[in-house]
Amino acid sequence: MPEQSILLGFDFGMRKIGVAVGQMITRTANPLTMLKAEDGIPHWELVRELIKIWDIDAIVVGIPLNMDGSTQPLTFAARKFARRLHARFGLPVYTVDERLTTIAAKRTKNVTQLDSYAAKLILEQWLGEQG
Repeated sequence: MPEQSILLGFDFGMRKIGVAVGQMITRTANPLTMLKAEDGIPHWELVRELIKIWDIDAIVVGIPLNMDGSTQPLTFAARKFARRLHARFGLPVYTVDERLTTIAAKRTKNVTQLDSYAAKLILEQWLGEQG
């Protein structure tokens, strides 16, 4: 991925989806917003607007797994969300194991930003794994 790439990171949830924006050049991310969702489906026009505003090149979605690495119902829903993002917007969509990001996010004092902060951690994890 080019060093100038800008990415959106998502912390998927059935009722709330945290969003962060980051960049390859510094391999850092910032919490952006939280989208309300119904059964894991956000208002897609809001996602489209974020992609347009930030001129996004790729998307990263956190995939929740159990601590032993096994799947859970939310795992399949998050993977479906990732596939929908790719189908709707035609951007590359990457996934990353998000175990412990919500716990780490809860350690921050800004509880109102919990979902977007978790998305920041997910995106930074993926960016760090890119070498």
